[in-house]
Amino acid sequence: MSNDGNKKQFWKRNAAKVPGSIQHVYGAQHPPFDPLLHANLIKAGNKPPPATPGKPKKATTFQEFESITSDAWDVGDDDDELLAMAAQNLNIEVVMETANQVIENHSKQQERQRQDDTTELEQREEDAQEEVAEDEEEDNEEDEDDDGVGEGDGTSPEVSFASQSSPYTDGRLVKSQSEAPIGSPKDAAGEYAALHRQRSLPHRPPVIPLVARMADQNTSGTPAMTEREASRLDKFKQLLAGPNTDLEELRKLSWSGIPRQVRPIAWKLLSGYLPANAERRESVLQRKRQEYFGFIQQYYDSRNDEPHQDTYRQIHIDIPRTNPLIPLFQQASVQEIFERILFIWAIRHPASGYVQGINDLVTPFFVVYVFEYIEEEVENFDVSSLQEESLRNIEADSFWCMSKLLDGIQDNYTFAQPGIQRKVKALEELVSRIDESVHRHMQQYEVEYLQFAFRWMNNLLMRELPLRCTIRLWDTYQAEPEGFSHFHLYVCAAFLVRWRKEILEEKDFQGLMILLQNLPTMHWGNEEVSVLLAEAYRLKFAFADAPNHYKR
Repeated sequence: MSNDGNKKQFWKRNAAKVPGSIQHVYGAQHPPFDPLLHANLIKAGNKPPPATPGKPKKATTFQEFESITSDAWDVGDDDDELLAMAAQNLNIEVVMETANQVIENHSKQQERQRQDDTTELEQREEDAQEEVAEDEEEDNEEDEDDDGVGEGDGTSPEVSFASQSSPYTDGRLVKSQSEAPIGSPKDAAGEYAALHRQRSLPHRPPVIPLVARMADQNTSGTPAMTEREASRLDKFKQLLAGPNTDLEELRKLSWSGIPRQVRPIAWKLLSGYLPANAERRESVLQRKRQEYFGFIQQYYDSRNDEPHQDTYRQIHIDIPRTNPLIPLFQQASVQEIFERILFIWAIRHPASGYVQGINDLVTPFFVVYVFEYIEEEVENFDVSSLQEESLRNIEADSFWCMSKLLDGIQDNYTFAQPGIQRKVKALEELVSRIDESVHRHMQQYEVEYLQFAFRWMNNLLMRELPLRCTIRLWDTYQAEPEGFSHFHLYVCAAFLVRWRKEILEEKDFQGLMILLQNLPTMHWGNEEVSVLLAEAYRLKFAFADAPNHYKR
């Protein structure tokens, strides 16, 4: 079948799963986004046809609109020092050293894992050979005694082998009749042959909860805090205990990940929600939380009014789809919190309004701020067990921090989503320079970057990674200047090239699209995210000042 035929069949079957179903329902009336149409228009050098708005626009650019629109983030005296700090760059030598160290440690760990697997398999092979030898010896002894057994009553004996193979998941050899059914020595020989085949199989990591043990989880499944992690936690606590937090130092520490115990306060400081001065934090929190619930009283009752009912209806539809595999987000009280956060944000940001995908961006903040009040795993936690005041604090804090994040990437969600289109184009140009083979392979099978990377930009890779990985990723995004708006591009490039082997093995359009929309990251943990970030930083360091690949 031709590529065109494959593409038509793929989009027909997956129409509900791709960005084409995304619609904008508030402010500027956005048409459904068609990735094929946009890709063809861009390829042909034409601009997409503008939709007819419901009412004439009073501003020609988002910047003009923003200047006359009340914003949800009020910048006051408390935020001056934070905004000034945001313009500073991290110490390049420190971060490059961290990046190189992460990659080196990852390589060493993989080598140690391979050696351990090889040693284990060799030992199991030796055990299997011994089992086979013992079985053959016992067979010979039983054959010699066979003539004198069961002659009087015509019955046959119950034969018991000293060793028996069994297809248990742990691959062990069973050594008693009680552990396995009666078999023959050939079974042990088959087990021995299977051990040889296992050499070519990849090491399968254990099942990891979607959210639990986010701060210290890795693919080895070991949640225990190491001496190095304990030392890092102490550094965070000492830094945060001072009367004025050194935000530059906090950024440096946070780039490599933030311990769960201090992540809530660190995120609030890094996002600009709290001031560096410790004495002023409590008053700022009280003022911001009261302000948010003032918005609830002022606007939320209007959600079913005609001007806002489309917005609320779309939010109400999308919330149950948010992380459907995690029970925490299927609780009615949690869904009501998300509805209020998203509706108030949409009302206060008419330049974009609510856009499908923004609902995902609430979840990391919500989970992190729940951890401020509990010690247990959050995946199945019942939020009704929290005090009402605690829930209100979590809701308000999540709203303000999400608002701050979206302030930096709001052009991703305004009419025609120009921010996303620019970033996808920049991603294509960057990949063409760092891995020409992958880029040419995509071109050969007519895969447009917009067809898969739209979601990467719209949802900040949240649909591609487990939530625990997203939270670790956001530690670095909040520590990196322009992490969500700029550094994310290099993370996407490193993420795509990470799958180059799998991409090059696919030989048609449909296979490539299925792969790119279902990348196997379920077992990812901190280790994989750290390597991804280190590679992304190396790309940024190498290409950020190259004008031909990315124009800011």
